[in-house]
Amino acid sequence: MNHFIYSNQNKRYYTVDYFYKQKFHCKISKISLDAGFSCPNIDGTVGYSGCIYCSKKGSGDFAGNKEDSLEKQFYDIKEKMDRKWKNAKYIAYFQAHTNTYAPVKILKEKYECVLKIKDVVGISIATRCDAISEECLDYLTELNKKTFLTVELGLQTIHESTSKLINRCHTLECFDHMVKKLHERNIKVTAHIINGLPYETEEMMIKTIEHLNTLPIWGIKIHMLHILKNTALEKFYQQKKFPILTFDDYIRIVVHQIEHLRKDIVIHRITGDPDPKELIKPTWLLKKFNILNAIDKALKKRDTYQGFCSSILNYVRRSMDYYIKPKDIVIDATVGNGKDTLYLCKKASEGKVFGFDIQKQAIDQTEKRLQGYHNYQLFCCSHLYMKETLKDYIGKISLIVFNLGYLPKGKKEITTKVSSTLQALKDSLDLLNAKGALLITVYPGHEEGAKESKAIKEWITTLRNHQVKEFHNTENPEAPYFIEITK
Repeated sequence: MNHFIYSNQNKRYYTVDYFYKQKFHCKISKISLDAGFSCPNIDGTVGYSGCIYCSKKGSGDFAGNKEDSLEKQFYDIKEKMDRKWKNAKYIAYFQAHTNTYAPVKILKEKYECVLKIKDVVGISIATRCDAISEECLDYLTELNKKTFLTVELGLQTIHESTSKLINRCHTLECFDHMVKKLHERNIKVTAHIINGLPYETEEMMIKTIEHLNTLPIWGIKIHMLHILKNTALEKFYQQKKFPILTFDDYIRIVVHQIEHLRKDIVIHRITGDPDPKELIKPTWLLKKFNILNAIDKALKKRDTYQGFCSSILNYVRRSMDYYIKPKDIVIDATVGNGKDTLYLCKKASEGKVFGFDIQKQAIDQTEKRLQGYHNYQLFCCSHLYMKETLKDYIGKISLIVFNLGYLPKGKKEITTKVSSTLQALKDSLDLLNAKGALLITVYPGHEEGAKESKAIKEWITTLRNHQVKEFHNTENPEAPYFIEITK
C-alpha cells in the first residue's frame, strides 16, 4: 500500500513531475541553458578554481552551447525534448555556473528574452547563496510575479569540514540566511546536496537532510558525487583514494534520506546525470533507471515513504510488524489507552499478549478496546513486577513494548518513574528470547520524563551485548523519541 499522498505514479515521494502536472496540467520539460556567467568562486571574489567536483562547464554539462544565443540553445534542446514529450510546456533552466552573478541589467536581458518564447511557463535559476545582491533580490521579487520562478541554491553539505575540503567558500549561515530572505519574498528555493562527499558518513548525510527540514525550502535535488576528468576532484582522488559509495550504499542512504525528508518538500532528482565521456567513477551512475527502480523497490519493501520518520508511531509500528509473528508471546509494559495492546493482539493473533498498567482506568479502557479478542491477559500492576508475574516465560518473549509517560487524558501526576522503569527495562532483557526486541518510546517533555530520558540514555551506554538504535524528531527536542534494543 502506498501511504504517500503527493503521488500520481505510485511513487512514495513527492516528485516534481507530480507537482508540475498538478499546477500546469501537462508535462513540463526543463531546458538547460548556459548564459555565459562566471562564478565568484572562480574569479577570486570568494575563491579560486571553483568547487573541486565542478567541470569546466560549471555543472552545466548538458546545457546549451554558450557560444550560441539563448534562443538558439533553447530551440536546439527543445527539439530533442519534443521527441520524448509532445505537447509539453517548458521551464528555462539557467544551469551553468552562477546565474545571478552579474549586474541586474544583464540578468534582465538574459532571463526575459527566454520568457518571451512560446510555452515557456517558468524560469529556474541555479546560483550561490553569496551571489544574490539586494538589487537582484528586488528584481527576482518582480520576476516572481510575472512567471513561475525557482531559485536553486547549492549547499551540498552542512558540515564545515567537508565544505572546506570541497572548496565551497561560503558558510552554512550564509545559505540559511539567503533561503529565508528568498522565502520572505515568496520565492521558491530548491536546495542541492551531494551524497558520497569525501569522508562523510551516512549519519552526516542524514544530518544534512534534517537541517534542510528546518528551513523554508520548496524543493531538493539529491546528487551522487561523481569524479569527472580534468577536475580538482580527480587529482584529489588519485592522491587519497577516498571511499566511493557503492550502488547499494547509495540506495540505502537515499531511502533513509527520503524517509527523513519533510513530506512537503518536492524532490526534483535523486541521482545525477554525469557525462559518460567525462565520468571516471562511479560507473554505476550511468544506469539511472536501475537507481530509480531500486529506490522505489526499497521503499516498497520497507513500507515507508517521504516523511515517514517524522512520526515516532511509524517507527514503533514498523518495528512491531518486523518482530512479531502470529504465534509469538509479547508484552505491552505500559498499556495506557490500549491502542498498542490492540495492535499487538492483531499481530500475535495465534499467540499471547500480556499487558501491564498501574492505573485501573487504563486497564478498563483497554478491556473495552479489546472486545472480541481472547489472546490477551491484563495485569493492574506496575511493570516493575513483570518478571515476577511472568516467571514461567523468562527467555520466551518475542517483543516487549514500553510507552513511557502518563496516560493520555488521565492524571498527569501519575506517570512512569525512573527507578521502576529502569528495573523493568533490565528485567525485559531477561524475558526476551534470543531474537527478541525491546521497543521504548520516551517522552522527555515533562519533568519526570526528562529524568527518565537521561537515565535511559545512560543505561543503554552500558549494554555491551545488545544492538541499540535511536530515532529522534530533530525538529522538536522535547518530542517523543524511540529506542530499539535487540540481542
